[in-house]
Amino acid sequence: MATAVRVSGDLVTEAKIYSKVDKRSITGQIEHWARIGKCAEENPDLTYNAIKNILIGVAELDQGEYSEYQFG
Repeated sequence: MATAVRVSGDLVTEAKIYSKVDKRSITGQIEHWARIGKCAEENPDLTYNAIKNILIGVAELDQGEYSEYQFG
């Protein structure tokens, strides 16, 4: 369900810049930042890279891409 939300013009300007790097829409970029921020608040001990890798892993699982972890 889509909902209209007001955000500052500064945030939109930054999102326009960052969205071009990862080929996201402006809305997609702001949603991405919101997901990362939510994870960071829920898991304050995790680094940005750890959060990003977890989100990548979840996306891979959602697409059926997975392999069993091999302990080395």
